[in-house]
This record gives sequence, C-alpha cells and structure tokens, in this order.
Amino acid sequence: MFFGPLCECHEWVCETYDGSTCAGHGKCNCGKCKCDEGWYGDACQYPTNCDLTKKKSNQMCKNSQDIICSNAGTCHCGRCKCDNSDGSGLVYGKFCECDDRECIDDETEEICGGHGKCYCGNCYCKAGWHGDKCEFQCDITPWESKRRCTSPDGKICSNRGTCVCGECSCHDVDPTGDWGDIHGDTCECDERDCRAVYDRYSDDFCSGHGQCNCGRCDCKAGWHGKKCEHPQSCILSAEESIRRCQGSSDLPCSGRGKCECGKCTCYPPGDHRVYGKTCECDDRRCEDLDGVVCGGHGTCSCGRCVCERGWFGKLCQHPRKCNMTEEQSKNLCESADGILCSAKGSCHCGKCICSAEEWYISGEFCDCDDRDCDKHDGLICTGNGICSCGNCECWDGWNGNACEIWLGSEYP
Repeated sequence: MFFGPLCECHEWVCETYDGSTCAGHGKCNCGKCKCDEGWYGDACQYPTNCDLTKKKSNQMCKNSQDIICSNAGTCHCGRCKCDNSDGSGLVYGKFCECDDRECIDDETEEICGGHGKCYCGNCYCKAGWHGDKCEFQCDITPWESKRRCTSPDGKICSNRGTCVCGECSCHDVDPTGDWGDIHGDTCECDERDCRAVYDRYSDDFCSGHGQCNCGRCDCKAGWHGKKCEHPQSCILSAEESIRRCQGSSDLPCSGRGKCECGKCTCYPPGDHRVYGKTCECDDRRCEDLDGVVCGGHGTCSCGRCVCERGWFGKLCQHPRKCNMTEEQSKNLCESADGILCSAKGSCHCGKCICSAEEWYISGEFCDCDDRDCDKHDGLICTGNGICSCGNCECWDGWNGNACEIWLGSEYP
C-alpha cells in the first residue's frame, strides 16, 4: 500500500541565529517554516509592515564595528537579510557576520575539504586532519596530540574545544571579535565570564570598570568584585592611591601586584617569594629555569643573589677557581661559527660571561637577545617569567606570550 512521499525532516533548518524556531513567528514543517500572518522569510524573521524609521532600522542592523549587516546583506526593519542570491545559505548570523564560503577549499571546492564542518567561516576538522580548510593530515601520534592539547587543569582543550593534531579548535568562537569569547592555546580563556549578563554582541566587560584578562576581571582603581561591579570605598584619590603603590618603581606595585587604596597586594597570592611594600622584591629572579636558587651557591635577598665565597655571577653560577687550561676553557666557549662567546662576552672556566653593559645579551654563548621577548606593561615577560633566548618561560600559574595571563586557582 502506498502512503505518499516520505521526507527526511531536519527541524534545525528552521532555527535562526538565536536558536529560536522560525524566529518565534511560525511553525516548522519538515524543515520549512510556515509563517504567522504579518511575517515572511525563510525563517519568518521579517515583518510584513515596518513601523521603524530608516535611521532606527539601520542602527539596529549595525555590528560591533558599526557596519550595517557586515556589508554582506541588506537591512529590513532592523533585521539583516543576508546576501544568499545563489541559494547556498552560506552567509548568515544576526548581522550576516558569518560567511561559510570562507571554508570552501579552492582545489576540491568542498566545505573544509570534505574533512570537517564549518561554523561561521571557520573549519572544525575531523580527527587526523588540520589546517584552515582541513587540507592537511596529522603527522604526530595521538598521544603527542593529546599532550599538546592538555590545559593546565589537566583537561583536553579545557573541555571547551576540540583537539586536532595537537592544536585546540575552541568552541563558540565569536566571529565579531579578534579573539572571540573562548581562546587560548588550550581554550583556557573564556571572556564570557567577564560579563555581568552574557550577550555575545555586547562589549560590556567587567561592568565597564575593568579589563578582561583570560576570563577574569582586572578592576580599575576604585572598583572591586568578581566582575568589578562594586565601588571601592577609599578616602584616597585614584592618583594618590597609585602614587603610594608606585614608590620608586615605574609601575604601581612594581608591576607585580594589585593596588587598592594605596596598598599593594602582591601576586601570585600566597607566594612568599614576591613581597615588599610595593612588591619590589621578587625572589623568583634568583632561580634558574630548573628552579635552583642562586645555583646552590648563595642566598637570595630581595631578588638578588648573595654568593658564597668562591662563586660569582648573577645566579652564582661561576666558580672563581678553574681547574682547566685556558685552551680547554676557550674550546667550550666557542659557538658553532667558531667565535668566542659570539664576541659579546668573555670566557671563564668553559662558560661565557655576557657583557654587563649590554644587559639584554644572554644565552650559553651570549647569542640571545632578551629584547626579543614579549613585553606587557613595559616589562619583559611581565615580570612573571624568565626570558630564555627570545622566548618567555613563565612561572607557575602564568601563561601567554608575555606571561601576562594568570591561570591560577585564586586571582589577585
């Protein structure tokens, strides 16, 4: 017996950018919207009659960069109608900000090369594939891929993304922002945590009284709270408060703490190695990359090594007496090009001592330039790590190219 044609229904086809069905103005019937009276469009998103002025309508259609419908559509009564004249439906979003044509592989002409799915112009590749268009196969082991994607809290991509060939593709990335809502090498940062009420099209971070730093609010002077929502009661002016916290340093709290009403709270919280009235002492500077204090040959005093007798150097790493010949010593100090300490230092007992006049010269053969390390607030590695041959090696709890992002469990 024949009952008529069958269709495979996909109700999600009827959903608009905000997740509602037929924009709340119709019913979905096997993947097609049947609009209520007074509404039209594929998703019943446009009113038949408009009572808005053209100016008001255009204002409602502007994206965060004040561009009407992202130059990818036209404005109809405060709603964007995206340019899909070819019927592909690849341009969409509240402000037509998503263009899935960006996912089409030039060679195969397939979305994400046939090896992934496209969301808002970004490809999310299947396991074993990577690249902007999922055009490359992965050449590392699954174990290594998982290791690279593991976040500081031990989760794969912080449970906010997908691991593809050792790189995290973060979920729900907002295309209207440079970094989006979720970002970071392991998706550890979620900017939505900085908003009082989450709205992906709003820039109201930290209640307007602070800066969002990897999902945590760094409040301006005079404000406090998880989202900087509470005014601080302080008898000092903001200028006087900063002056007291600055002391002889160029930055408040020496760039290592938070200034509140003229007093510094040094961070990381509870770390006894950072201390002082203006956080001027940082005993982490006495440690090498392995965490050894003053090379095991001295004590640390306010971030400076006091060496035992018979040892010298910034980290007490050089013995004063040497049991090798000068020729043996020089052979150990020659770099690959045969130049002694890269002509930027002197050789002592087989180790290079880089020129003190050029503070930025470092490395085993004085071949590194610490000026190549990233800065934040004018400080190399933000004062939260060690510059190792042009790259910042961050201390525990810190992340970012310049160690400017605090990932610890307690935020200062």
